[in-house]
Amino acid sequence: MTTIKSISPICLTLLFVFLCQGVYSQASDKSKPNVIVIMTDDQGAIDLNSYGAKDLYTPNMDRLAKEGVRFTQFYAGAPVCSPSRAALLTGKTNLRAGLPNNVPTPEGAEKTGSYGLPTEQVTMAEMLKENGYYTALIGKWHLGHREQNLPNGQGFDYFFGHQRGCIDNYSHTFYWDGPNKHDLFRNAEEVYYDGSHFSDLMTEEVKQVINHKQNEPFFIYWAFNAPHYPYQGTKKWLDYYREFPTPRKEYAAFISKTDEAIGEVLDYLDRQGLADNTIVVFQSDHGHSLEERAFWGGGNAGPYRGSKFSLFEGGIRVPAIIRYPGVIPSNEVRDQLTMQMDWFSTIAELTSSKVSEKIDGKSLMPIILDAKKESLHDVVHWQFGSYDDSTAQWAVRKGPWKLIGNVNEPLGKEKSKDLEKLFLVNLEKDIAEQYNLAESNPKILKELLQLHNSWLKAVRLEMKQ
Repeated sequence: MTTIKSISPICLTLLFVFLCQGVYSQASDKSKPNVIVIMTDDQGAIDLNSYGAKDLYTPNMDRLAKEGVRFTQFYAGAPVCSPSRAALLTGKTNLRAGLPNNVPTPEGAEKTGSYGLPTEQVTMAEMLKENGYYTALIGKWHLGHREQNLPNGQGFDYFFGHQRGCIDNYSHTFYWDGPNKHDLFRNAEEVYYDGSHFSDLMTEEVKQVINHKQNEPFFIYWAFNAPHYPYQGTKKWLDYYREFPTPRKEYAAFISKTDEAIGEVLDYLDRQGLADNTIVVFQSDHGHSLEERAFWGGGNAGPYRGSKFSLFEGGIRVPAIIRYPGVIPSNEVRDQLTMQMDWFSTIAELTSSKVSEKIDGKSLMPIILDAKKESLHDVVHWQFGSYDDSTAQWAVRKGPWKLIGNVNEPLGKEKSKDLEKLFLVNLEKDIAEQYNLAESNPKILKELLQLHNSWLKAVRLEMKQ
């Protein structure tokens, strides 16, 4: 029998190099760091400790903030799920990405002809795949159901998760209008893990992707379905928050279950020696929900007005963090206006990947490296629902001034209020957006209206080409 002692020193050296080749290739090549983009679902603007929550337990989300840079004026691309995800994955406003509204079910898509994120759009996965990355989506998709619109048709080598907007976390079934639909897939294959909590399944899948190929960098888009309804934190966390009233109790338990899952993956990166060569991005897709399925609330927007479905700050201002040891500063805060689309350009720069078309995102590296640098965005735009601004809710912001059109403000159980069609606010003086200044500032109103109209005209023209 051959023993270690009988192997020549040269052979031992070659064996060592062979065994370590995979780990070395990831740990040494800073030009191609691994990338994990974590996006939570319906998490309120201040619902982690580092953003002001006093009643939640979120040590792992906060660990990212301590070990990286967090943004205090970071905006989602839209206050609803599918358009926000389109903005993240394309680096464009959701209108320019071709997705004005939430993707309907397959049955609804056939009726409306709205099939999801157009296949001609270049996704973050496609950009990184072109640069030699193994690409995986773990979690929620909600960007289309036809084969070409599903993750494997949009640049992802691997997919584990659900196609539709939400699932029960134990049966993995989409409960909406009947017939109810089991919705858990590994690539195109329907798989069954009845009784296993979806957060636990995702955590193990993320670990497996990290281990999948040690000789090439990986990109993982980890799209949580939490704390989106149904609120299903585990017994451990429901017991922890047992003194809380409903719905904060149920919501908080789901937040801490999510935080726990994130912590398992961060610890796993540490154990594998990959943390220093892995970019981790974190954000919520938009504000918290006040829908009936969410017990009419549970989340917290702090000083901000609004929630999911609203272009008030509480619907679009979200927690956002980036960690990349040795490249990104640690435990620092940036207050400049930043946008969800900026992750695309930032990751492209950090991974030396090629951006092949005009996008709306700007690399955040200049302000990450210089806290005094001004925002890279002079004017920013939102519109969702449709390309018709006579019915769609829209907003434009320049400096401290923000104008919202066709204002919507969900109020949960409360009866909706009649709101002005145009709402103008100065955020430096009124962060709670309590006072409409449209009548008292006609010059500013006119300027912002012109900015919106010019932008929308350009977008419509581009979409026709």
